Amino acid sequence: MGAGKHANSLRPGYLKLQEIGELSRRIEALWARLESCDICPHQCKINRLEDERGKCKTGRKATVSSFGPHFGGESPLVGRYGSGTIFFTHCNLLCIFCQNYDISHLGHGYEADEEKIAEIMLSLQNMGCHNINFVTPTHVVPQIVKALPFAIGQGLNVPLVYNSGGYDSMSTLELLDGIFDIYMPDLKYSDDKIGQRYCNAKDYAQRAREAIKKMHQQVGDLIIDERGVALKGLLIRHLILPDDLAGTKDSMRFVAGEISRNTYVNLMDQYRPCCKANDHPPLDRGITGEEFSRAVKIAQDLGLERLDGLRSLRLF
Repeated sequence: MGAGKHANSLRPGYLKLQEIGELSRRIEALWARLESCDICPHQCKINRLEDERGKCKTGRKATVSSFGPHFGGESPLVGRYGSGTIFFTHCNLLCIFCQNYDISHLGHGYEADEEKIAEIMLSLQNMGCHNINFVTPTHVVPQIVKALPFAIGQGLNVPLVYNSGGYDSMSTLELLDGIFDIYMPDLKYSDDKIGQRYCNAKDYAQRAREAIKKMHQQVGDLIIDERGVALKGLLIRHLILPDDLAGTKDSMRFVAGEISRNTYVNLMDQYRPCCKANDHPPLDRGITGEEFSRAVKIAQDLGLERLDGLRSLRLF
């Protein structure tokens, strides 16, 4: 299942970067980009250091909605003691059917400086969480990375998870190489026109595929230890949508053919109408059992067997 014989010896990459002085260089480079923000593909070019706000509605400080051990996600992240999730407020996509619209659209949360983010990370580690899972981190990458030296100085030593919507900048990801041990992007759509319609990102499919390739290049296939806990690598989330709006076959063909057949994939069946979905049929209904079964069969027929919760299941 991707667990190498040296899995236990893996050490979070950010610790080495801190030791050799590279982490401070990355922080400086990321922070400078906030002055004319191009952190994500929208490239709003506003000065977030002066608290100006673009599409993500976030200025100099990150906004945190909530944090705590999470037990409902991917099994290699959850393990026995949970994934230490930090939910950041706002988003650079704003999907019209967002399942967390109160956070992404309505902006529920509180501003947190870098020392506060570090404090949260340490509290989650002290609770026994197997990792620190940054949910919707794309627009607050500089703030997260700037918090790391504070946390490292007080003993942070668990893997970091980059849990994004997939709309990530290649130049930003290059600066994250070695910082995040685990990447978990969404692969929402296979068609740019659908991305434009539902999340106002006209190049979503293209950007997400480029980003996922870069992520896999950095961390490889998912490595899991003897406890079943993820240490390093790529996981991909793909939410099944009504009437195949997500383009599951094209998406899974991309993963199997251009990433790796050993990719760990979570085909998610939890879609339900939220936010503005009721005004946009067929998003006004949940998915059927048949639609989900068809998606699983597509993935398995393409040779993708590391499916979260379905690794030994053959539906057809």
